[in-house]
Amino acid sequence: MNRNLTLLTALAACLVSAPFALAQAPAAAAPAAPPAAINAKIGLVAFEQVVTATNEGQTILLGIQKKYEPKEKDLEKLNAEVESMKKSLQAAPATLPDDERASRLRAIDTKEKQLNRDAQEFKESENADAGEALQKLAAKVEATMRTYAQTNGYTLLLDASPQTSNILWAVDSTNISAAIVDAYNKASGVAAPPPQAPSAPSAARPVTPKPAAPSH
Repeated sequence: MNRNLTLLTALAACLVSAPFALAQAPAAAAPAAPPAAINAKIGLVAFEQVVTATNEGQTILLGIQKKYEPKEKDLEKLNAEVESMKKSLQAAPATLPDDERASRLRAIDTKEKQLNRDAQEFKESENADAGEALQKLAAKVEATMRTYAQTNGYTLLLDASPQTSNILWAVDSTNISAAIVDAYNKASGVAAPPPQAPSAPSAARPVTPKPAAPSH
């Protein structure tokens, strides 16, 4: 409401400051001719998937996965230690002294907290590396996409990525994601990675520990 009032006030000031111009204007301006119709050609691009599907994107993700493999193994080892400690406590006889049981529970709790903290740091670091690298790649893929669209006469491209798409339905022929991937691969000259390369970085999942055995 306030913004509209400001615009109307500004418009009124312009009209008052230019009475002569208004007086000289024709009483009834001829209606403007409607814009000429164009033949629309619409394409859908699942942009996020296109970026990671390129040879360069696959190579980036494979490199990140290999970089974090040692840390992932450390987390798996630490998780195994926590599970072993829990099983040992659960198998302890009912005659286990209360102070010993409490000591074991504290040790398990300490290990679990370390595990969750390390897993969270691992996830954040891996995602940050992947995000930074893919963001740079996305800018290059976008340039190729624009060139492809202009060359092939597209008048509109819509992002069909599942996370952002508002498209309810479209015929398959409008999706040009594969064509954009091919165009970028040719333009970049980056060779395809080995067949075992992942389509996404290894998911660094925070470990959710199982609850320790309750003290008696």
